[in-house]
Amino acid sequence: MIIGIIGAMDEEIEILLDKLNLRKKDLKGNMEFNCGKLFSKEVVLVRSGIGKVNAAICSQILIDDYNVDIIINVGVAGGVRFDIYPGDIVIGNNLVQYDMDTSAFGDKIGQVPRLDTYDFKCDEKLIDIAKKACAFLEGHNYFVGRIVSGDQFINDVDKIKWFNDEFKAYACEMEGASIAQVCYLNKVPFVVIRSISDNASNGAHIDYEKFKIIAVQNSCNILKNMLEIM
Repeated sequence: MIIGIIGAMDEEIEILLDKLNLRKKDLKGNMEFNCGKLFSKEVVLVRSGIGKVNAAICSQILIDDYNVDIIINVGVAGGVRFDIYPGDIVIGNNLVQYDMDTSAFGDKIGQVPRLDTYDFKCDEKLIDIAKKACAFLEGHNYFVGRIVSGDQFINDVDKIKWFNDEFKAYACEMEGASIAQVCYLNKVPFVVIRSISDNASNGAHIDYEKFKIIAVQNSCNILKNMLEIM
């Protein structure tokens, strides 16, 4: 089994790179694809860059050029639900692109036109493995729910409220739903996991430098546990 692991930013994968037994490194689409063993599993670890286009290109390269069997996307997100706080984890069970809007033609906001699904569902087995992998969390909670993605950095309370009202979302970010769409079209199992950095709904936030340490350590521990369970 070959596992593709995507983080949008260097900060989201740096601790994993330090632990990777690197076999080779390829440069494709201005992205470094790091191939080797991580916690005894064969992986391709890559920083995609920020935004849906970067993430989609990265996912398709992993599928076409590296024949990955599954994709795991880790990173940072903003919380949407009032009871989610910085340091908490959201495991996506489905993803929607909130900035896809062809409602003028009668489509629901988030619906990709002429596609036979509204949301992109994460693999149930990978969700269960991710839930088990979160057992180490102390002082933080994990949630399973919808994650919404769009090419916007959100710091607007009204927008967060809209995510809750329109999509019943747990978290918002900028890459996951595009990765999910590529995996759906290619029939590749995937899961999206996010560390929460802030939540405009309840005014909770944490200093970025402090949060970065928590987020990367949580991502590393979750992935370590997941790979060991697999």
